[in-house]
Amino acid sequence: MIVHGNTTTYGPKIGILMLDTHFPRIQGDIGNATTFNFPVSYRIVKEANADSVVLKQDPALIRPFIDAAKELQAEGCKCVITSCGFMAIFQKEIAAEVDIPVISSSLLQVRLVSSMMPGKKIGILTARASSLGEKHFAGVDIQDVNKVVYGIEDTDFGKMFFADSNDLDVDKARNDMVAVAKRMVEENPDIGAIVMECTNMPPFAQDIREATGLPVFDIIGLINYVHAAIESAPFSGRL
Repeated sequence: MIVHGNTTTYGPKIGILMLDTHFPRIQGDIGNATTFNFPVSYRIVKEANADSVVLKQDPALIRPFIDAAKELQAEGCKCVITSCGFMAIFQKEIAAEVDIPVISSSLLQVRLVSSMMPGKKIGILTARASSLGEKHFAGVDIQDVNKVVYGIEDTDFGKMFFADSNDLDVDKARNDMVAVAKRMVEENPDIGAIVMECTNMPPFAQDIREATGLPVFDIIGLINYVHAAIESAPFSGRL
């Protein structure tokens, strides 16, 4: 057997572009490699943090994200994902510069979920509702989707991101997430499903499913979906 090489590392098909942060990333978070049952490759974009991405939404970030995406593509990754859903604002610019799928945000799922549930509203949970707006929705083409946005910026969990704290009270974070999700559904009983914008929220997706009784979509489910399209094991059943 003859094998051919053209890169230094092998195996990861999913490349993840990380913001330069220091807060804890528990299992289920996009920044914890044990969240996945397949190898992933990380690249830190030093120019990107909660302030520059969420608050300033700095267009100067486009180039370093493109450069990092190209590096991961050159290493053999077949899909690139960013670690902050607010990068939806730059989805089209980054995707236009590489030859592999780009997932800038979990918000890419909103139209699909809405199509599954016509007549229902989609509830979006975000790190900061006041910063998530029409430019982000336009980036992933969901301007016309019936939706409502609720943020966790006033909770301890939400404040942790912007303080870039080294400590996380997991139980408190879980309670914060469930409380905001329940309030969102109570105030909008026509919600049919929830989409988590924030890539730090998936550890608590199951808690929110149980608390609301609704389907919950997050970035980890989207990554698993795309990975299955790129590389999946053959079927092993029998007749």
